[in-house]
Amino acid sequence: MPPKSETQAPHSSSVVGDSSSFSSIDPIFHIIRIIPFSILRPPRLRLRLPSFTLPSPMTVFALVLLTYFMVVSGIVYDVIVEPPGIGSTQDPYTGSVRPVVFLTGRVNGQYIIEGLSSGSMFVLGGIGIVLLDLALDGNRPKSVKVSYASAGISSVVFAYVMSMLFIRIKIPAYLR
Repeated sequence: MPPKSETQAPHSSSVVGDSSSFSSIDPIFHIIRIIPFSILRPPRLRLRLPSFTLPSPMTVFALVLLTYFMVVSGIVYDVIVEPPGIGSTQDPYTGSVRPVVFLTGRVNGQYIIEGLSSGSMFVLGGIGIVLLDLALDGNRPKSVKVSYASAGISSVVFAYVMSMLFIRIKIPAYLR
């Protein structure tokens, strides 16, 4: 038997003008494909493109602040790990059970209330910095600038002191 050659001429059994969408030989397919569209006409629709307006700057600020609060509060950790909202410990002398807000000794763990309170302090400090920035505006009256500056300084100081207190409770041997 002689060996077959690798290059053979293609068979011309298909129709030259045949495309892949009409490759079916089923006549019912062609009838269903052609008849409804010869009778029915699509309606003329006058559709308008929707117009979106940009949100106000305060809306954007509120969304950014809420996102910041959720990130620094550990919402993702709370959803994945599902820790309890608040813990409890037993007093060794009396035997009574008392609630505990901070998970002491574990830096990589938290109760839900612990994360929310720490996140609130971070957001309070951020709002204080925004108030200090508003106090520097030259177009405001002096009394308003003094009010913004005093509120900003007090909120930044309060947030810092409370955050340091939270760290001392969380890690007892830290900063001593």
